Amino acid sequence: MLITAMLWLPIHVSAQQPSRTAQSMKKQGYVDVTDYDSTIHISLMYSRPDNFTGKVLYTDLKEAYLHPLAAEALAKAQKELKRRHPQWSLIIYDAARPMSIQQKMWDVVKGTSKNIYVSNPANGGGLHNYGFAVDISICDENGDSIPMGTLVDYMGRAAHPEYEEEMLRTGMLTQEAADNRRLLRSVMSAGGFKVLKTEWWHFNLKTRKQVKAEGRKPIR
Repeated sequence: MLITAMLWLPIHVSAQQPSRTAQSMKKQGYVDVTDYDSTIHISLMYSRPDNFTGKVLYTDLKEAYLHPLAAEALAKAQKELKRRHPQWSLIIYDAARPMSIQQKMWDVVKGTSKNIYVSNPANGGGLHNYGFAVDISICDENGDSIPMGTLVDYMGRAAHPEYEEEMLRTGMLTQEAADNRRLLRSVMSAGGFKVLKTEWWHFNLKTRKQVKAEGRKPIR
């Protein structure tokens, strides 16, 4: 059976006063991704209940914030995608994430086999909590995500890039979805990002070791 991708609809944010959470992240030095490239689509999955927690975690956040270096790198990736496919765009499902939200996510998976997909706040959290990670895919001119083989936020073997060749052989992944994943990795690599080995949609600009060595503090 083929695993199909859900069509996530982008959330269009009006030019209003940024939310309290957005203002807080801005004060901590993070930037709105659309200030670097307004053509990038934003559809934060944790602002809706259709995510792995089944709850709305971002009660006021609709904007995607990142560290300035990551926002700049993402704009480069978008430029590369537009060069190859002018009608397509990157679409962000999560970006910089306050540690309080990380704790709520961890509380859902702790003590289960799914805890490998969520960084433990007690250990410093993950790179989302420092603005250097983004959950992302590609959407078409209508804002619908192109086939990637699984939903974003899918916790299972089919989301692991390392198993793609095996899934192609067994029919669990279509050639179209595999090609789309490779395209996403390629354009994100052009911006300097590296994919997480367990999630085709998760990309990091820095490593945990680098962030730790730089003495960075997580987002409050």
